[in-house]
Amino acid sequence: MYIKRADDGRIELVSREATPDCREFMPADSPELLAFLSEGEVKAGQAHFQASDLAFVRVLEDVIELLMDKGVISFTELPEAAQQKVMERQTLRRRLNGLSLVGSDDEESGVI
Repeated sequence: MYIKRADDGRIELVSREATPDCREFMPADSPELLAFLSEGEVKAGQAHFQASDLAFVRVLEDVIELLMDKGVISFTELPEAAQQKVMERQTLRRRLNGLSLVGSDDEESGVI
């Protein structure tokens, strides 16, 4: 593999063939090269984990709302910090849903 280094010496670019940018040869099993290549996988894994967290937050919101609707728990039984977060999320969701009504395709049909 051929690499290009940044000014600080870190690998910045990798190529299978020598190019004007990638002139330094490095064995494919080099620990430094393997670390550089796995860095992208770690970031992709972290992004996937964060997306999963966001989806799970929505599930938890729905569960909390369901439990309150069924009278299993009351809003005031939640810790103060949880109450604030639930109210904040509900407010944000209402705003977001309200914004999606403006400029929607329903305007042409006369439905608001």
